[in-house]
Amino acid sequence: MIEPQSPASVLDALTQVRAADPPTHGGRVLSYVYDHGRPELDELAARAATMFLPVNGLDPTTFASVAVLERDLVAFTREVLHGDESVVGSVTSGGTESCLLAVKSARERWLAAHSDSTTAPHAETPRLVLPTTAHPAFRKAAHYLGLARTEVPVDPHTGAVDAQAMLAAVDDSTALVVLSAPNYPFGTMDPIAQVAPALAARDVPLHVDACIGGWLLPWWPGHEDEWDFAVPGVTSMSTDLHKYGYAPKGASVVLYRGRERHRAQYYATTEWPGYPVVNPTMLGSRSATSLAASWAVTRALGTTGYAELVQQTAHATSAVRKALSGISGLTVVGRPAAALLAVAADPARAPAHQVDPFALVDAVRRHGFLLQAQPAFTQPDHTALPRTAHLTLTPVTDRVTRDLVAALRAGADEVRGLSPRAPDPDLVAQVATEGLPEEMAPVLATLEAMDPGDAAAALTGLLASVIDPDVALGTPGRDGTSMHSGER
Repeated sequence: MIEPQSPASVLDALTQVRAADPPTHGGRVLSYVYDHGRPELDELAARAATMFLPVNGLDPTTFASVAVLERDLVAFTREVLHGDESVVGSVTSGGTESCLLAVKSARERWLAAHSDSTTAPHAETPRLVLPTTAHPAFRKAAHYLGLARTEVPVDPHTGAVDAQAMLAAVDDSTALVVLSAPNYPFGTMDPIAQVAPALAARDVPLHVDACIGGWLLPWWPGHEDEWDFAVPGVTSMSTDLHKYGYAPKGASVVLYRGRERHRAQYYATTEWPGYPVVNPTMLGSRSATSLAASWAVTRALGTTGYAELVQQTAHATSAVRKALSGISGLTVVGRPAAALLAVAADPARAPAHQVDPFALVDAVRRHGFLLQAQPAFTQPDHTALPRTAHLTLTPVTDRVTRDLVAALRAGADEVRGLSPRAPDPDLVAQVATEGLPEEMAPVLATLEAMDPGDAAAALTGLLASVIDPDVALGTPGRDGTSMHSGER
């Protein structure tokens, strides 16, 4: 039984709950949050969302405001991504939904092209071809939608995939090829301009996942390679408004070259006794609050505002990269295209002078900054990608660069030469009953060494337990500890 409480006491309780979270503003959390450093934008987004609290985005023919806002956001996004009048799309709840819809559209069109009305449907399973660095949202889409996968290994030293290797993986069963701009793990660009024309010649669609880069790369200094709808052969794109578009969670845009591709993502039916159903996205009823907040933020910033925020982000990124290059025992993987950096132990140094990235994450957290740990990964060709510490830099990082660099240097000095923590199978049971420990390095080392299926089961158990009303656990995430991969 829950007794009614006053609004003031409810808000006090929420304040106490929220106090356990790491700070979402100020540049101390280098993952999950995208801080523009402009408080007036937060206020604007909150007021816009409040105006649309009662609106149901299910039916833009009833709530005409929904159609206006979505139409404007699609138009602005396609302009930023060099799309012409043939490019259309939808606003979604986030990058995962955008990616799922792009895969659904490609699957529907592949199935239609590979079936004959006079015979049984084509027996072959449609296939998704993607680099190992493509976001797990595409693996999730293949799992949900019944596609097979071909994963192409990337260079362990550069984090980049080879264009010819991607093309060699394509065959008649390929429903969609996925490339990233940039990929999340290493922040490196996939060879979009090299792959797209060859795919177009074979009538194979290409999706560019620009969830992380779509609102950065158009203004990033020195970035000249074509990667968006300016490239013939790019047939769909995803880009997140709630990342470097600076809208509140969750808002993303999925775009298609051609209205027939866009309409293939829809679900519509009259096969029930109720109202006719047509859903452009995965959701039926959906909140219009993030739509309104996104519209307000993009209108307030415009292209000039985004360019200014990108310049601040680029300045901070340049300073942090320069500082990292001077920290003995660490190396930045590959050639990051923008504001995502992955830092590995320097293989050119002897173990006594290397810095273990997992230990670095723990040490830097003690100095007030939260990095993200990425376990090593064995690719299908048995090459290994290194474990790394991941940094996502934002405009507000420019204000705390000196403190961040000091934390990185101090943290590296504290753990340089320490042997990486060995896996501890007992930790799985311990975490399941007690929650995450303060030091995450042994937990991550254990996950890294586990069979992928066992690791997935352990993660599922942990995340399910923290919202289970009948399981009393220590709170994962305290002081910013986390095992999550890049959010969508």
